[in-house]
Amino acid sequence: MKQTFNPPSVRRPFGNYNHGLLVPPGASLLVTSGQLGIDLEDAVPADVTAQAELCFEAIKAILAEADMSFADVIRISGFVTRREDFPAYMAVRDRYTLDPKPVSTLIVVGGFTRAEFLVEVEVTAAKVF
Repeated sequence: MKQTFNPPSVRRPFGNYNHGLLVPPGASLLVTSGQLGIDLEDAVPADVTAQAELCFEAIKAILAEADMSFADVIRISGFVTRREDFPAYMAVRDRYTLDPKPVSTLIVVGGFTRAEFLVEVEVTAAKVF
């Protein structure tokens, strides 16, 4: 069983995540590459919500290939190009994450490999047996 840590001496999380998550010995670990908001036909939606949904759907497929789900995700790293996209990105993230909520980092970056990309997401998952 994973344990969460949100000490009373640390400001509570800004959103739906935990400050710390302990995975017990013997868990299988999966680390994904960053996923971008692009579909199978190489189309890139114009808005961050649609791009974030593509990112999380790609992660969902990778998790499924590893016999995992979002319940196994222990860390999410999100990157956006505009600070004003935080709420839209977090709304999508919150639709996909399950309890116990993973730890999460969100960073504003100067850009990605193509100018139309607005968001990139990577996760670490641990399946406890």
